[in-house]
Amino acid sequence: MRAIWKGAVSFGLVNVPVRLYSATENHDVQFRQVHVADGGRIRYKRVCSIDGDEVAYDDIAKGYETEDGEMVVLTDEDFADLPTRSSKEISVEKFVPSDQIDPIYFDKTYYLEPDKSAVKPYVLLRDALEGEDRMAVATVAIRTRMTLAVLRVREGMIVMQTMLWPDEVRDAGAFGDLGADEKATEKEMSMAQVLIDQLADDFEPDDYEDDYALAVKELVRAKVEGGEVKAAPEEEDEGGEVVDLLAALAKSVERAKSRRGESSATGSDGGSKDSSESGAKGSGAKKTTAKKTTAKKSAAKKAPAKKTAAKSTTSKSTAKKSAPKKKAG
Repeated sequence: MRAIWKGAVSFGLVNVPVRLYSATENHDVQFRQVHVADGGRIRYKRVCSIDGDEVAYDDIAKGYETEDGEMVVLTDEDFADLPTRSSKEISVEKFVPSDQIDPIYFDKTYYLEPDKSAVKPYVLLRDALEGEDRMAVATVAIRTRMTLAVLRVREGMIVMQTMLWPDEVRDAGAFGDLGADEKATEKEMSMAQVLIDQLADDFEPDDYEDDYALAVKELVRAKVEGGEVKAAPEEEDEGGEVVDLLAALAKSVERAKSRRGESSATGSDGGSKDSSESGAKGSGAKKTTAKKTTAKKSAAKKAPAKKTAAKSTTSKSTAKKSAPKKKAG
């Protein structure tokens, strides 16, 4: 397992170098959008909603939409002026009773592993948290943004859980005072307590499983065994990408020729062949360049090149043959 962050936990004058690991992973079933007919993956292009043109990554910026629907474009220069933190420190601010923090504030969970040279202070912090039944409230900078976090103990390891900011937790008071006018009778309360007692037990995570994910995997397995698969050839998928690349290169070549004032025709009438030949006669340098730049093209289109050459180099013989036809007429 690879650490996603390296830093140190600091409390008072104690500094504990640690490595950060993600404590959870998503095993949810992932689907892809595909073409029903052949199973090919659906690809999307980055298209501007105004002009309809495809946009390159270099031309994409971050935009913030205001409440009035206006768009504010933010550049890299704008973000450079924002407050960011690059500290590799988990700074403990205070130690609070474990039951004071509502779990609704918890976000992502990470395991903290100490460096080999910091095992003793790590154990000291772990045992102190567990013995006092407290959590350490800390601040930490992850991906340049400062966030709140708590340190607690789980199965002999210190766990760090990042926290939501207070304004990210919705106020339950927005739903009103639910059931203010409703009160359970003593008999109803007694029956509810009996039901709770009958279902009372300890929580065992292994008692539960994701039946939906298991059912999907079983469905896929059955279809594979039954031959119900649509495997698009890998060559075809790569070929689609190459065609797009060639198209982009062709457009770039045409634009470059237009800037130099050259003709963009590669012409079925053999115009490009004639121009290359005349260039070869005029300059040895041009001839060398033509050979290098057209080597791959002539290899890929060998047959058409011969036909074009035949048309351009046999123009005189064609004229001679056509002359007798006119006399015969």
